[in-house]
Amino acid sequence: MRTPPAVEELLRALTPQVLGTLVRRHGAFDACEDAVQEALLAAAVQWPGDGVPENPRGWLLTVATRRLTDQWRSERARRDREAAVGAGEPDEPAVDEDRPGDRDDTLALLFLCCHPALSPSSQVALTLRAVGGLTTAQIARAFLVPEATMAQRVSRAKQKIKATGARFGMPPAGEREDRLRAVLQVLYLIFNEGYTASSGPDLQRTDLTAEAIRLARALHRLLPGDGEAAGLLALMLLTDARRPARTGRGGLLIPLTEQDRTLWRRSAVEEGTALVTAALTWSRPGPYQLQAAIAAVHAEAPRAQDTDWPQILGLYRLLARLSPNPMVTLNEAVALAMVSGPSAGLELLRTLEDDDRVSGHHRLAAVRAHLLEMAGDHAAAREAYREAARRTTSVPERRYLESRAIRLNGGNDD
Repeated sequence: MRTPPAVEELLRALTPQVLGTLVRRHGAFDACEDAVQEALLAAAVQWPGDGVPENPRGWLLTVATRRLTDQWRSERARRDREAAVGAGEPDEPAVDEDRPGDRDDTLALLFLCCHPALSPSSQVALTLRAVGGLTTAQIARAFLVPEATMAQRVSRAKQKIKATGARFGMPPAGEREDRLRAVLQVLYLIFNEGYTASSGPDLQRTDLTAEAIRLARALHRLLPGDGEAAGLLALMLLTDARRPARTGRGGLLIPLTEQDRTLWRRSAVEEGTALVTAALTWSRPGPYQLQAAIAAVHAEAPRAQDTDWPQILGLYRLLARLSPNPMVTLNEAVALAMVSGPSAGLELLRTLEDDDRVSGHHRLAAVRAHLLEMAGDHAAAREAYREAARRTTSVPERRYLESRAIRLNGGNDD
């Protein structure tokens, strides 16, 4: 039986609050996370028929605590816990502590899931499971891997956190900025995987983009004075606003310059623009704010030909100074080509040819193809489009790149 969307949304919103409370009170992240997942399953089964309880958070906390207590009562679980904490029986968990005004531990939970001991893929998986409330099966489907593989990834992540002896709570002041950057990066990775899937038959996975935006909203709510948290949410909103215009018939990808901008969601554009505009007035500019500002400049143009490319180029150059990486250079090359001509953009691209991070990536070949097409070198552009199509693992992107190559070949597919 499928869980009604309203119930599913409520459960996802409550997941980090309940898990954070359990971990704060009792430690043992892995055991608490398993207990919360069981409580979520029980709610998904019971609430659609019985109705949502008056205090849904308290209901989940009570059920999860009982599951935790049952687990600790088993002899094997007791031995594992004693070995881990060097103590005897845990205090009997109270089941009625869900008072109004209980603190929200979501931020501390995000920091724990993005522990530096974990790989980026493990951070993403654990965040989606523990903070997002997604099941292992849902995460596995999103990343096109077998459920057993994802289950092992999540399990290893939890065991690694346990092995590090990490304590639940906010990291020390000296580590907080770096850990926050990791949290922002994980949410950005989740959004990007949803907006342009790295592999498979679908261009985008709206469940992941929606979850990333939801978590970014939660982070912004918890850190209203952090400009980069505001910038990340603004970037997601401004980017996701274009989603209705990104594909045409048969799911064919439509590039930004060819999209019907009347289809862009104005409410998301307005919210994202307001967020980044406000953040830039009181916060030192950071990479996410600058990317959001670039997206806002695109959104301000009613037509592609009205785009303020000099302003975008200036923002990319500032971004390259703050956060240099090859993907920024790729985008800067496009903006430079729009301002100074394709030859200038191609010259900048040549600086990436020996960069191992991007030299074999399909996006480098795709941008080169685009600039060669702008320059009128259709033969070279056609070969670059074909090279990019061979390198991508995304079916929609491959179809788009192949269609560009065919168009430059006079419509002949040979």
